[in-house]
Amino acid sequence: MWYSIILIANVVLIITIIVDRKLHEPMYIFLCNLCLNGLYGTAGFYPKFLMDLLSPSHVISYAGCFLQSFVIHSSSGSDLSILAVMAYDRYVALCRPLMYHSVMTTQNISLLVAFSWLLPLYCMFTNTMTIFQSKLCGSHIPKLYCSNSLIGKLACSTSIANITIAYFNIAIYLGHLFCLISSYMYLVRICLTSTQGRKKFMQTCVPHLISLFNFGFAVLFDLMYTRFGSSIVSQSLQNFMAIEFLLIPPVINPLVYGFKLTKIRNRIFGFIYKQKVSSQ
Repeated sequence: MWYSIILIANVVLIITIIVDRKLHEPMYIFLCNLCLNGLYGTAGFYPKFLMDLLSPSHVISYAGCFLQSFVIHSSSGSDLSILAVMAYDRYVALCRPLMYHSVMTTQNISLLVAFSWLLPLYCMFTNTMTIFQSKLCGSHIPKLYCSNSLIGKLACSTSIANITIAYFNIAIYLGHLFCLISSYMYLVRICLTSTQGRKKFMQTCVPHLISLFNFGFAVLFDLMYTRFGSSIVSQSLQNFMAIEFLLIPPVINPLVYGFKLTKIRNRIFGFIYKQKVSSQ
């Protein structure tokens, strides 16, 4: 049922943005990609999880385990990249409004979208390939889905290349996080100095901040699971911490943007109203 809600909420928002030409603006294009990424990431978990619920043996193939880990974690990286791109878009829109259309050209938008997808895919691909070549001395994954870090712990020997690539990827996304925090700190300082700035900030930046905090809590839960999941907390809480980023963000993102952003809300409600009138 929850996976159905994720599919419906994200697909409705994606179709709304694609169909309505008035929504073919940078902010909505990036939002569309955020929802697409939500569908991509959850597709790596829910179908296999639903099969496990109906199966007495919870087994996954060697290649399937790596594929699941790649999809889930590249989706997480893409989430952060897209949020960073959206923060940059809001920075230019609110702090450099006269330059907005010269900066956010079709070519630049395409480059930013490609960056937000290709960088996480590349980072996860290199990380996955280094572990894929390792010989494993175990087969039990103490989690509801496969994770490169847990697969790496099953390796018979420690790979220097894998450790190096893992820390390199962490450094890249810490850079993303620094850019995000810097952008929003600057936006808050600039926008709150005027009434009009506060209004624009509340209309367009609050959904981004909700998504960012949502993502931050999801990562925090995952880190807590990795650090404390095996001994301190109950199994039910362990499971929730492990999959929180696959439960809450994919639903919260389309709902928050759908209700908060006026153009999207009016477009969806207008369509529903037309359907009611035509049915009568």
